[in-house]
Amino acid sequence: MSTEAAAEPATSVTLNFSVPHESIYKEASVYQVIIPGVEGEYGVSAGHVPYVAQLKPGVLQIVHDEGASGDSEKYFVPGGYALTHPNSVTDVVCPEAVKLDDLDPSAVQSQYDAAKSAFGAATAGSIEQAEAQIDMEVNRAMGLAIGLNLA
Repeated sequence: MSTEAAAEPATSVTLNFSVPHESIYKEASVYQVIIPGVEGEYGVSAGHVPYVAQLKPGVLQIVHDEGASGDSEKYFVPGGYALTHPNSVTDVVCPEAVKLDDLDPSAVQSQYDAAKSAFGAATAGSIEQAEAQIDMEVNRAMGLAIGLNLA
C-alpha cells in the first residue's frame, strides 16, 4: 500500500518564533515569514529549501493569509537567527522582538541621539565606542522600520 499522505506537499509554514523570556509563536501555521537576513531580506513559504540565516536589525513580517490583503504582523528584531527545516518548519530566535505598533518614534529618536552622543564622547577604538555604535545602528534600523530617517 502507498502512503499518499506522506507525499502531500506542505501548504503552510509552521513557525516557532522565540525570545529568551517567551515563545511568541509556537507551532503556528502561517502563510509566509519575511526575514531580515544579513545577506538580504527573504521570504519563507511552504516547501522552502532548508536554510540558516543570521538576522540583521530589521522587520520580521509574519503573513497569516495569502493575498495582498493578507493579515500580517510586523516585529522589529535587533538580530538573531532563523533556521528553515526541510519539513516547512521555520525557527526564529531573537534576543528581543517588539511589534512595530508598540514603538514610540520620539523614544527611538531620543535613544539614537543618546547613542550618537555616547559614540562621539567615547575614546576611539574603545568598548564604549563599539557599544554606542551598535546602539546607533539598531536605533537607526528601528527608526527606518517606523518611517524615521535618523542620520
